[in-house]
Amino acid sequence: MEETGEMTLPRVLTALSDPTRIGLVRALADGSEQGWGDLRTPVAKSTLSYHLKLLRDAGVTCTRKEGTRCFVRLRRDEIEERFPGLLASVLAAAEADGVGADVSVQRARHAAGRP
Repeated sequence: MEETGEMTLPRVLTALSDPTRIGLVRALADGSEQGWGDLRTPVAKSTLSYHLKLLRDAGVTCTRKEGTRCFVRLRRDEIEERFPGLLASVLAAAEADGVGADVSVQRARHAAGRP
């Protein structure tokens, strides 16, 4: 079951008002679901959890729990449907200005002995 919040313009804009959260959105922009442990940010894990909660509560992302792991996904299609062009504009401006460039995703590694 996915967890998400109500998507309103003030909540979405507030969620996108922080460089770390913009970086998280940039890292998730390809539409893939990522494990929280795979996200690399310049903040402590507790602060990362706070940023992910704000994005989820604003409806920007959704979270899925699987056992002890949590996965996060950008709600790109839903954002585009509700606020056409908003996400593309924010991502383009962030890219141009380098906002959130210090956030990345550590891609899963192959098991030892496998390609």
